[in-house]
Amino acid sequence: MRRRGDLRFGFSLVFWREVSWLRRRPLLLMMTTIIPLAVMALLATVFSAGLATRLPIGVIDLDGSELSRSLVRTVDATPETSVTEHLTDLAQGRQMILSGRIHGLLLLPQNLQRDVLSGRQPEVVFFYNAQTLTTGNLVLRGINAAIPTVSAGIRLSLRTAQGSPTVQATASLQPIPVQVNPLFNPSLSYTFFLLATLLPTVLQIVVTTTSAYSVGLDVETPYRLRILRRLGGGLWPAMAGKVLPYTILFLLVLGLADAVLFGVLGLPLSGSRLLLIVAAILFILACQMIGGLLALLLRPMASAVSIATLITAPAFGFMGIGFPRFGMNLFSYWWGALMPGTWFLTARIDQTLRGTPPDLSLQPVLILGIFVLVPGLLAALRLEALRRRAAETPPQPTSAPQEAT
Repeated sequence: MRRRGDLRFGFSLVFWREVSWLRRRPLLLMMTTIIPLAVMALLATVFSAGLATRLPIGVIDLDGSELSRSLVRTVDATPETSVTEHLTDLAQGRQMILSGRIHGLLLLPQNLQRDVLSGRQPEVVFFYNAQTLTTGNLVLRGINAAIPTVSAGIRLSLRTAQGSPTVQATASLQPIPVQVNPLFNPSLSYTFFLLATLLPTVLQIVVTTTSAYSVGLDVETPYRLRILRRLGGGLWPAMAGKVLPYTILFLLVLGLADAVLFGVLGLPLSGSRLLLIVAAILFILACQMIGGLLALLLRPMASAVSIATLITAPAFGFMGIGFPRFGMNLFSYWWGALMPGTWFLTARIDQTLRGTPPDLSLQPVLILGIFVLVPGLLAALRLEALRRRAAETPPQPTSAPQEAT
């Protein structure tokens, strides 16, 4: 029967061994700290502006009238678009869109002003690249805001010139006014929408693959597993001492990223801080349990790391951030549901942008707890089977395990 002091000593010994491994293994240190921090810094730099503005577009003005020039000035004044090119040929405009020099092309037809003043409805055409969803939708939103504004002003002037009272003319332009109130992200900032979700997605990949790598170092062969068990004074204190340094390190990385998000970039924290912290801890532990389970099930260690990458790398597309999960097919829906990052992002968005009451956000937190318990239980059963197999296998006549790099 092992004494409690021996278990604490074994736990501490393995814990500090892992800390020393981080210093002596550049690849492991890069995977746990440098790579996620570098990716987060790059993403924060890219999305720090919050919203893409003044996107360049081109104009072909075939009318050359005062009305067409007013339309061009209004389009140029919108926050989303900037008229940088005045062209005369559609083929040239198409080539500039394909090359990325401009993101859209506005075509104003001949006799535009004459047709408008005579009560006709001339057609203004806007070309844009629908494959570039973000920039394409932004420039389209700018055009859709500018053209109706000018059109409404002209129609109002025509009606008042015909003797209609201003109030009646205004009401006839929009008999049922619509009040639009965007919820949770009223500024439409990509800092809040993308950056707050991309960072945990990157961390999910890093935590899972690093856990598969670090656990695989000690369980890849029965001999290494025996060394770990003897070093830790038992299998369970040894595994706890092995996992804990990375848990602390990943929580520090996530905390540093959140400090930048909330403190520097101004991400709102409208909900419960405690619930957000609990969700973050469960998220890190769940990713570690999945990575550790893969290392216990797959041989060699490189296979576990490859499968961990294969599972987590495409997960962002199935988490319901860019496309709603209820509209996905069954395969995509369940892929997202089986990733702890999906539920962490749900709790994270609830407690930051939405300000959801804590009792309504308990479901994703409880699901994260299941992601910790189920892989942890499976890993425990597999570890026990490996321990028994290692006990039955005669020791190899080698002095020490070779360290993986």
